[in-house]
Amino acid sequence: MSGLIHIYCGDGKGKTTAALGLALRAAGSGKRVLLLQFFKDGKSSEFSALSHVPGIETVPQTRTFGFSWTLSDAEKAEARTYYSALLEDAFARSADDGLLVLDEAMSACTTGMIDEGRLLRLLAEKPEELEVVLTGRNPPQALLDAADYVTEMKKIKHPYERGVAARKGIEY
Repeated sequence: MSGLIHIYCGDGKGKTTAALGLALRAAGSGKRVLLLQFFKDGKSSEFSALSHVPGIETVPQTRTFGFSWTLSDAEKAEARTYYSALLEDAFARSADDGLLVLDEAMSACTTGMIDEGRLLRLLAEKPEELEVVLTGRNPPQALLDAADYVTEMKKIKHPYERGVAARKGIEY
């Protein structure tokens, strides 16, 4: 069976957690895993743990840009160039029979930081055995159509609604 495309989406907690669970499973079976997180600075707790797992490589973020709605047109163009290069590099570096996790790819698409059409072409042209996971809110319909698995995390209740801030080791 060839590698398939997974989407973990929705407004609930657990999208990245599910993707990283699959990454651990893949690494445990001897597959090479490459993890690229858009909009995250690599300082979350999972990055610390993943650095100790043989077979899992994380793509470090050397730049941060802030929220897309706060950026000037020039900053948006710079961010698009940066994130597009990361995307291209991630596909180029992925093992033919490995797993590529593109965390927050949906947000990168919906904010225009990566081109949806280019992502769709990369998915269509990926090595046959490469498994790809995309996470984030509000996936474009074309990505939903391209996926083999689509799992939606639905928020029923979250402590943030009561003013509880994100906690290290649980939410980050």
